Amino acid sequence: MKKTLHDNFFIRKTRIRNRICVPPMVCYHWTDGSGVVSDRHVEHYRAMAHGGAGLIIQEATCITREGRLADTQLGIWEDSQIDGLRRITEAVHAEGCPIFVQIHHAGIVGIEEHAFCPDTYILRRGGIEKHGVKMQEEDIARIQQAFIDAARRAYEAGYDGVELHGCHSYLMCQFLNHRINQRDDRYGIHPELFITEIVDGIRQIVSEDFVIGIRLGAFEPTLADGIRHAQALEAHGIDFLDISYGFTGEDEPVKPDDFPYKDIIYAAGEIKRRVSIPVFAVNGMRVAEDAHGVLERTGVDMVDIGRSTLVNPSWAADALAGRDTGRCLDCAVCQWRIDADQCAGRKLLRKKRQME
Repeated sequence: MKKTLHDNFFIRKTRIRNRICVPPMVCYHWTDGSGVVSDRHVEHYRAMAHGGAGLIIQEATCITREGRLADTQLGIWEDSQIDGLRRITEAVHAEGCPIFVQIHHAGIVGIEEHAFCPDTYILRRGGIEKHGVKMQEEDIARIQQAFIDAARRAYEAGYDGVELHGCHSYLMCQFLNHRINQRDDRYGIHPELFITEIVDGIRQIVSEDFVIGIRLGAFEPTLADGIRHAQALEAHGIDFLDISYGFTGEDEPVKPDDFPYKDIIYAAGEIKRRVSIPVFAVNGMRVAEDAHGVLERTGVDMVDIGRSTLVNPSWAADALAGRDTGRCLDCAVCQWRIDADQCAGRKLLRKKRQME
């Protein structure tokens, strides 16, 4: 059956009211070293829920202090953060929208000088070398438990589910990419085990309805590897796959010459052909025509509309109603992150509407 943006469907018992998802996008400097939710976070997520999205996945929210990607990252590493997180879920649910939280550990690409990595990998970026600290089995068990504890806090805070952050060069995708993870133990021979043991631990402490998905690297390092990981995780009961890029610089993105969208969207479609659980596609979809085209071309179940939703929090409602949604203009330096009122896409949309 042909899929449209208007369709509603279920992930477990969570009703997704349409096929438009706001993916996780970190809002830097909105909190401090405490990782506690601010009023600005609450209003940000409330606005996008009011704007008609079918699902919101909250930005990468860190499971440990040492695992942060930035020193002002939202946190879910201690119980004192639960009340603030609950403010977000209550605001979003009041608008009729479900919300998952992406739980995250940066691994070697984090802010710590001596950061964990599955193996003795040397990260070379921006002219800097960083040597990862190879995780011992006790380190692995501690970080797995931190993910499980974070999911318990998410459940207590009222989230409908969690998305494990398994891409964008962070810890989980470091395990999945054999160019980084060359361990000779069970976590090297069966790298998905790091994740599936976390899934098992979460399932033991939350309700049957609680959703557990993953943002998964498609090219890890090849698409064949990404497909294999997706199938293994589906077999272990993961609820959805949100497909994105894996470990940058240790991957091999590909797509046919005649494919009109991003290589990562092509990969999401290829993965969807081989699994039966919901698959999300992301990257480069700026206007409703893009989203419609991706659904039709790939057969995926959700489209992630990120930057254009920052420009217009009501992007989803406008797209569903056939109105001009506005769009991200892909500025060299994102003005939205500096001052949302100075966002070029937002100013252009405001001007258009004043002229109508």
